[in-house]
Amino acid sequence: MSKLLLIAAESYLLGSIPFGYLLVRVFRGEDVRHSGSGNIGATNVSRKSPTLGILTLLLDALKGAFAVALASLFFPMDGNARYTAMSVAAFFAVVGHVFPAWLRFRGGKGVATGLGAFAMIAPKSVLIAAVIFVLMVLLFRYVSLGSISAVAAFPILAWRLHEYGSSWLALLFMAMGSGLIVFRHHQNLSRLLAGTENRFGSKPGAGADQGAEKK
Repeated sequence: MSKLLLIAAESYLLGSIPFGYLLVRVFRGEDVRHSGSGNIGATNVSRKSPTLGILTLLLDALKGAFAVALASLFFPMDGNARYTAMSVAAFFAVVGHVFPAWLRFRGGKGVATGLGAFAMIAPKSVLIAAVIFVLMVLLFRYVSLGSISAVAAFPILAWRLHEYGSSWLALLFMAMGSGLIVFRHHQNLSRLLAGTENRFGSKPGAGADQGAEKK
């Protein structure tokens, strides 16, 4: 139990590093939370600078992957315990990104961090989830819908592909991490249901209904 608490603490601290906020602050001298969606993730950062957006995506994914890699060192040979430890790390890395203490617990949505963390545990499931994301975006042109669909499908895929080491506790933490990411998209879900969510490639603020009125 003490090892899992240590893993949870260090994973939270790693996940809470606000790379998007720091990059925009250092290279642009601005606070990314005061523009666009107010999010510190790669999508909002890319509105300031596509290069910084890509760098944010990579760093956020890497911090999730690093948290899981560190956790695996605590249980190098024990199958179920190792999967449980890695899943705890993945969950708390996402929690750290979503609720960073350094930014008054107002962080990002956790997609990139979850991607990096979950890829270390269930790579096949993440790959299929990525395909789901791409297909949903191509079909409906909603990045948020693609993200929500892929993240929601992930724990089901991990279960079906048996990428949880027979540890139901590991699967539970993966599901909780996915659930938290989906929850952070609640505003996107509301806009999707209202038909006002921005489509991929459209101007900010131009929802589906607005676009239809202009035709």
